[in-house]
Amino acid sequence: MLQPQHLVLFDVDGTLTEARKPIQKAMLKALRELSRHAEIGFLTGSGLEYIKEQLWPALADPIIRQNCHLLPCNGTEYVIPYGEEEIIFNPMSKEYMVDSIGKEDFQKLMNILCKLQAQVVEENNDLPLTGNFVQNRGSMINWCPIGRNAQQEEREVFKALDNLYGIRKTYLDKLINYISAAKMEVTVKLGGNTSFDIFPHGWDKTYALNHFDGPNWIFWFVGDRCSPTGNDYEIFSELKDTGRAYEVGSPEETVDIIDFHILRDLGV
Repeated sequence: MLQPQHLVLFDVDGTLTEARKPIQKAMLKALRELSRHAEIGFLTGSGLEYIKEQLWPALADPIIRQNCHLLPCNGTEYVIPYGEEEIIFNPMSKEYMVDSIGKEDFQKLMNILCKLQAQVVEENNDLPLTGNFVQNRGSMINWCPIGRNAQQEEREVFKALDNLYGIRKTYLDKLINYISAAKMEVTVKLGGNTSFDIFPHGWDKTYALNHFDGPNWIFWFVGDRCSPTGNDYEIFSELKDTGRAYEVGSPEETVDIIDFHILRDLGV
């Protein structure tokens, strides 16, 4: 009989770290203990460079690294880190959005985002605009109305205004309506605290499960954006009936989930 292989998948922003901030010591300790008993996957809508930036202390830890899977861009990219003195990132697979939806629809999407960004600028005089509004991550597009260059202070300003006026909900609805009118086969989700992720249908975080074939895999998931508009919704919904999916409100809550639920269920 095959031995079960436990894989605990974690969202990054808001789950393992505060948004765009480095991992803290308490989380490192919890992940180190967990990695002695299960495989760990870092599953995020962001690109590989953000995993490296925020989780480098975890990647540099040999105990964590030897049982670690990196799953950027909702798992449409799969990377395994290895090495001792120098960490090497071995790409196992990667998908490209333009290959899925075609160049014509990809250009339509760019036009829609440019139109919406112009509306954001015209309709919101108080927003801190920083540039680099649209980022092509290969398998998805990330649109940030205040710009990917925003620093933490500017992100906090946007978050406060969004809480007051529902800015992202307004432009989420507009974006979905434009895409629907254009008959494009893409999904839109809220990404992090300031942006939107746009990707082909089916390329949500459940895509990551495709990399782990076989009946012996047992999946767990921990994330913070598990509502229908959040980018953790599909994988949370996929696994919640198993009792191995957790929605958290902070990295501190994630540490508690690891220590008092997952490790206990693993018999530690």
